[in-house]
Amino acid sequence: MNFKALFKNKKKWKWIFGVLVFLLVLTGLAAWYVSNKIKPFVQRELAAVVKKATNGLYDIRFEKVMVNPLTGNASLTEVSLIPDTAVYKKLIAQRKAPNNLYFIRLQKLRIKRFHPFRIYFDKKLDVDLLLFDRPQITMVNKSLPFNENKPPQPEQSPYDYVKKIFKSVQVSTIDFKNASFKYVNRNGAIPETDTISNISITLKNWLIDSASAKDKTRFYLLKDAYVYLNNYIYATPDSMYYIKANQFEFSASQKKLNIKEFSLEPRYSEKDFAKVNGYARDRYSLKLNNIDFYGINLFAYIKNRELIADEMGIADGTLAVFNDNSYPKLLKDKTGKFPHQLLQKIGIHTTVKKIKLNKLNISYAEFDKQSGQRGQINFKNTSGIISNVTNQPKVKRKNPIIEANLESYLMGQGKLNVNFKFNVLAPKADFSYKGQLVNMDGRQLNYITKPLAMLMIKSCLIRRFAFDISANEEVAKGKVEFIYNDLSIGLMKRHEGGQRLRRLGILSLLANAMVIYSDNPSDDGKLTLATVSYERKPTGSFFNFIWRSLFQGVKHSVGLSKQKEMEIKRYVTKFENMKDDRERRRMRRELRLKANK
Repeated sequence: MNFKALFKNKKKWKWIFGVLVFLLVLTGLAAWYVSNKIKPFVQRELAAVVKKATNGLYDIRFEKVMVNPLTGNASLTEVSLIPDTAVYKKLIAQRKAPNNLYFIRLQKLRIKRFHPFRIYFDKKLDVDLLLFDRPQITMVNKSLPFNENKPPQPEQSPYDYVKKIFKSVQVSTIDFKNASFKYVNRNGAIPETDTISNISITLKNWLIDSASAKDKTRFYLLKDAYVYLNNYIYATPDSMYYIKANQFEFSASQKKLNIKEFSLEPRYSEKDFAKVNGYARDRYSLKLNNIDFYGINLFAYIKNRELIADEMGIADGTLAVFNDNSYPKLLKDKTGKFPHQLLQKIGIHTTVKKIKLNKLNISYAEFDKQSGQRGQINFKNTSGIISNVTNQPKVKRKNPIIEANLESYLMGQGKLNVNFKFNVLAPKADFSYKGQLVNMDGRQLNYITKPLAMLMIKSCLIRRFAFDISANEEVAKGKVEFIYNDLSIGLMKRHEGGQRLRRLGILSLLANAMVIYSDNPSDDGKLTLATVSYERKPTGSFFNFIWRSLFQGVKHSVGLSKQKEMEIKRYVTKFENMKDDRERRRMRRELRLKANK
């Protein structure tokens, strides 16, 4: 072993190690010295730029600056951006105030790779990444009339504020990670507040130079903005539902928003929902998949909190409604609560030019106290287009009609086409609905008629069921054409002491023989057309109103007039009395037999 060479190598490595330690210490001392010396400069210059660029509206503050000149990294701690409300009032008087005020606080702002040599030699501040970790952002919105038609570019170029120091300022990526965002709407009499946590925002290619302020491909000096939110959960104020959104993604350059999954989840089961409320109430369960918004106007939302989109698409989903009428009904006036009326009451001005629905499965189920059973009707694979969905005053004045053209399959079998038209400016909420159902086995309706109407359809081939109704919140008027063959029904009654239903044989025969038309048109070619004139009860909901008005036409078409309904009821009462008499005679006979024994 060459001890002399080994000794020389050890000595060499000691020198190298010593030099490295010296350089590290020197770098650390330099960074510490620069950090302490640079803070007053950064505080002064940054504050001056912020104030000048915002007309004195904002002040930026921070506790400490850490700078590493070798790596080009830096950080600011305890950072806050605070508006001066007194200045804001002055700017309003001068018609220069923005619609939004921002309050931003965060523990640390990280600056990654700010390229110090470019600053020194080229007078260009290029930053690869600005990272805001867990910031708390409050945005206060007040729409001011003088900002109505202003573009999303600044009136005065920000370059005027920095050109004495830099030729350009560019940040490749600005990240707000796990931000807490509070939106305060001050456009009403009472401020409204929405809060979202764990939201991530990424801003791309923010640039200040001599041309960026006039670049039409930029908004607020940015090339793009992304918003991502996962597993958003909101408990409704009545404590009955959770609203959930999974994988919410927005791209400003594409003007596209995608929500992977949206749901309205009841907090209680079908059995317990009415029990918790103390009265019968519709229970909604909604799940929608792949909701896409196209052509979103981000500037309108930021400036005035307006949701404007060219198109909305829903890939598939389910809506299930359930009501347990074994509990007492809450007799509440539902006037003013039609769908197009409720849309006008939403606090956010909304316009979606077109909504495309695809493969929605819609069902309504009800538990009936009298039958002790659950009935259900469903509409499978519901698809179609809803146009001009709006509550925006200036849009409504141009076109007040919301139109929906829908196609569905009743009970998964009968093809149903419906056209709705809603007039959002009509004082009495005028609307119309017309359409037709073709080629369906009527026995499929037993899933709802037996439990809820105590009526069994023994046979019926529905050829065509067409309707054309004009309505408002008071009355529905129109025509119903119901063409069918071989209609035969059975009247049902709950079996005493059990959950099973039994058919009333004699009464069913009477109903079929004396009341019901077995065919429409009849054998002699006579077609019965129904004229509908149904007055809505104030407690009746929108869907109840539609159902009742159409059912009036169905009853008339099959021959079930008011007079014949009364006739059936008289027969029912008569046969029930005869049955009771037979039961009393039987009991007397049994008592006499026991006495004779």
